[in-house]
Amino acid sequence: MSAPSKVLERPALVEALRELRGRGETVALANGLFDILHVGHLRYLQGAAAEADRLVVAVNADASARKLKGPSRPVVTQAERAELLAGFSCVDFVTVFSELSVEPLLRELRPDVHCKGTDYTAENVPERAVADELGIRVAIVGDPKDHATTEMIQRLQDS
Repeated sequence: MSAPSKVLERPALVEALRELRGRGETVALANGLFDILHVGHLRYLQGAAAEADRLVVAVNADASARKLKGPSRPVVTQAERAELLAGFSCVDFVTVFSELSVEPLLRELRPDVHCKGTDYTAENVPERAVADELGIRVAIVGDPKDHATTEMIQRLQDS
């Protein structure tokens, strides 16, 4: 029998997190598009995983990715991006979210820590007000923002 999937829809994820919290475990949430995976993504997720006992990664759905990045994105479908992220040993759960902001997911999942990459500061995280309202700690994690999918796509197009 194969192991249960790490990729969960919200109701199943909420239930899984309730069970973890019942055992006293903490939860970190990281989010992003994760279109073409690169080492910056891995370092961000490893840093996020170090902030709590369990790491949930929220992936932008294809439709929201197009609204945020333009009609040519994403390059990789949401199902494949979620599956790839679930393959990282530092990731415990993956969920796809359709909203343009992760704020509704913060409200529903109520993680202990909301992790953002180093392209943000603790003060300019877009979801800062919601995190503060809910008592969610914000952590800036990962390496300097020296890697970007948009730049990778441009280099491929130029070559």
